Amino acid sequence: MAQAFANMSGFAVEAYSAGSAPSGKINPRAIQAMAELDYDLSTHDSTSVDELPTDEPLNAVVSMGCGDKCPWVPAKQRIDWDIPDPREMGPDEFRVVRDTIREKVTALLRELSNVSA
Repeated sequence: MAQAFANMSGFAVEAYSAGSAPSGKINPRAIQAMAELDYDLSTHDSTSVDELPTDEPLNAVVSMGCGDKCPWVPAKQRIDWDIPDPREMGPDEFRVVRDTIREKVTALLRELSNVSA
């Protein structure tokens, strides 16, 4: 969802979403929650951090609470938002997490655009 919000933001940004142990599929609840905002998350892939570009450090790497492990990814800035995994939450709770992610992504992109300006 964070990558989707970055894509929807209007900022000129290249965003990636990856996990330490991806399931290989997008959570249907996430697809539904994003469809409510007219975003088709079903076109995204579940990818591993091992697939991220590593030729140079990323501007920022955000983790959303490292449950099992936080893999190392080269980055200029590391941020942990400690957001609960909504995987088993009901629709209303899922929306709260979705909206929290949207707010945090928007704030981070504003911050990064001011730093690079």
